[in-house]
Amino acid sequence: MAAGRFGIDRENRNVFGEKMNDTLKYYEDNAEKLIGSTAGVDFSRIQNSFLQLLPPHPEILDFGCGSGRDTKYFLQKGCHVTSTDGSEKICQAASSCTGIKVKQMLFQELEETNVFDGIWACASILHVSKTELYLVLRKMCDALKSGGIIYTSFKYGEFEGNRNGRYVTDFTEISFQEYIRDISEFSIEEIWITGDVRPGRGDEKWLNLILRKMDIHCQSMENT
Repeated sequence: MAAGRFGIDRENRNVFGEKMNDTLKYYEDNAEKLIGSTAGVDFSRIQNSFLQLLPPHPEILDFGCGSGRDTKYFLQKGCHVTSTDGSEKICQAASSCTGIKVKQMLFQELEETNVFDGIWACASILHVSKTELYLVLRKMCDALKSGGIIYTSFKYGEFEGNRNGRYVTDFTEISFQEYIRDISEFSIEEIWITGDVRPGRGDEKWLNLILRKMDIHCQSMENT
């Protein structure tokens, strides 16, 4: 099978290991429940803060779009949105929600260069191990235009491993700043902590980040 627009062919996904495979299986098996728990959540404050940092009618990558909640919101605001998710069932549900085709792909398969004004990675790349996350962040950097913006979020803490059937990587303000120290193209524009917005989970804390790609040449680690 030939590689698609985003790079690696589906037959070679096993190179990313059991961590991602187990997480994708969890999402496939629990897609309806997970979509139901997030689709109706009001995330407009952070969505609008993200949009204010972008040019009019921006090109946005919704990177791990889940239910399609955020893609739908951005489309309604006049954005051009490319949406992806790793789960086939979630891609189908998000396509139905948004009216656009959602591309099934892994985070590690991103191969675009200088395409997006913003990348929205809400509670998504937290499923990548620290070993692989550095490369994913470099690929996200490559995919952004100069001055482009990333919003992303992680559970707050120091844990890395399997939690409730999914592989997760947590960060604190200090540990994330240390982690991306060698990606000189990124500046952290804003970093803040919030409670979980889902009902009954307000005690769970999230680390929220706005990153900006600086105006210097950015090449993926593969080419250095």
